[in-house]
Amino acid sequence: MIKGIFMINPNVIDPLTAEEKTRWPDEPLVTLDKPFVDVRGEIQPLVDELMKSAVLIRSKKGTLRANHYHLTDWHYCYVLTGAIDYFHRPTGTDEKPERITVGSGQMVFTPPMVDHGMTFPEDTTFLTLSRNPRDQKSYEADVVRIDMISPDGLTSWKPEA
Repeated sequence: MIKGIFMINPNVIDPLTAEEKTRWPDEPLVTLDKPFVDVRGEIQPLVDELMKSAVLIRSKKGTLRANHYHLTDWHYCYVLTGAIDYFHRPTGTDEKPERITVGSGQMVFTPPMVDHGMTFPEDTTFLTLSRNPRDQKSYEADVVRIDMISPDGLTSWKPEA
């Protein structure tokens, strides 16, 4: 697929590097830098990393997203409006996932090989800023779906097999 003047090959996912891992936040809930404020308003720094995807996601109250882990992808999720109940645990464990509520103006980070899922206690709009391209072929090559959060009582979706 052609993006501007650059050719992106959706079959290639860059390997993770040790240096890249040193720049990841220590905790899932990210402490944001203070915004730059002047008479025009403010600029809030979010992510100063090379990434290949920025998507705007709108989720309805009572829905389930994610319930998977990524092999190489990481992502930051910045909540514009609403809230995310974010669940996470190390991949390969059966431990009960930790729950963090991420509200408007907050951001959560998910590294590769972390089971994660999101439920939405209210209608929510958030940005997801990711390392890998978000075209369907690249995304599906890197994601492993799991059943960490039960979809009972929630609206959810899975791709057709």
